[in-house]
Amino acid sequence: MPLIDQITAFASDRPVATVIICVIGLVLIGLAYLASRAVYRAAERFFQRYVAPRPAEDILTIVAASIATGVSAQGMWRFSGDVLGFDGPLRLLLFAFIEVAVITSAVRARRNMRENYSAGIDGIAVWTLTGLSAVLSSMDARSLAEAVFRLAAPLVAAWLWERGMAIERHRITGRHRINWRLTPERMLVRVGLAEVSDRTASEVDAHRRLTRVALAAKRARALRESGASERKMRVALTKLDRAMDRAVEHTGLAVDANRQEALLSQIGALYNTSALIDLSPPVPWAPEPEEPHVTSSPALPAATVLDDDEDEDVIEMIDPAPPVVVDTAQRAALMRAAREYWDKQIERKFVPRAADIAHEIGISLVTAREYRALWKLEPKAHALIEAAYNEHGIIDTGTFPAIETPERVLTVNGSSHG
Repeated sequence: MPLIDQITAFASDRPVATVIICVIGLVLIGLAYLASRAVYRAAERFFQRYVAPRPAEDILTIVAASIATGVSAQGMWRFSGDVLGFDGPLRLLLFAFIEVAVITSAVRARRNMRENYSAGIDGIAVWTLTGLSAVLSSMDARSLAEAVFRLAAPLVAAWLWERGMAIERHRITGRHRINWRLTPERMLVRVGLAEVSDRTASEVDAHRRLTRVALAAKRARALRESGASERKMRVALTKLDRAMDRAVEHTGLAVDANRQEALLSQIGALYNTSALIDLSPPVPWAPEPEEPHVTSSPALPAATVLDDDEDEDVIEMIDPAPPVVVDTAQRAALMRAAREYWDKQIERKFVPRAADIAHEIGISLVTAREYRALWKLEPKAHALIEAAYNEHGIIDTGTFPAIETPERVLTVNGSSHG
């Protein structure tokens, strides 16, 4: 009889039992849904807290190290059964004690590194226990290939852990643990087969040829100053001429201004070597003298235009004055006083000139003009300037308010002269 017919016959013969079974089935489905949702939320929280903040290489390191540790644990499972004779629950409890010790030491080493920037004795324990696990699991191998594989798996896990520690140490401290003095790069540079900088082959060749010219010139000059024989001078000049010919041919010295400057710089340094003994360099640990703050800018020329928007026909004659040296507190007090004077004059419907501010407060005219250029853009001052222009046609030139005269007026410091 088909299954559907059996179910139908059972439901017709036992309706109460069928209802109970259906209710229990619905309850189990609901519980399974709730359990799956709880597992999904827990997995999502775990991912957001522990997985998402980590970079991809850390996640891959953990996965690969877990796989390698599993391989090592499987070898220890066989070793505990075949060699030690463990069986049943005893074998299940004791086979992976070394792997647990390795993981514990790794966690302690990472915590110690974050606190003291060094793995310490726990880092050594990780490598020691990993090597022990590799040797023990490979002793129960059935072939050479299996022995090599069981030796390699724990070492791979330890190497991945070490690299993860090194990256995190560099991320925390900003430096590597050690810099070797003997590296392939250093050895190749030492024997002249590699270049320290990123210069091209043509640049290196040009530098060497220019250096040969400079050294040959220095030797010829030294021989001439020492009164050498004519034969030695002739040989030195021949070498200098030959080096110059090759430099001109291969470096473009005759047309390249940069190469010419580099050659002159080398010759200047070689010719003046003896001047090094007469230098008096500053003491690096001596305190530097404090420079006083200068409130005003460097003195302007005798005739200059005060404002950028001033009419070209109105020229102000400014007498250069020495800069006034004040400290920070005094400069702030002068600025506050200038601001109070400005606000008071604006309330009186009067826009003060830069010369008025400088004369009233006792600051330089240049500093007063800087303050006025900023403050005249504020709403109240700008409204007064606009009203003066709209009602009387007066243009603000830095000497506002101005008196209109039929002829040109030459002003000195904002006041009419002559």
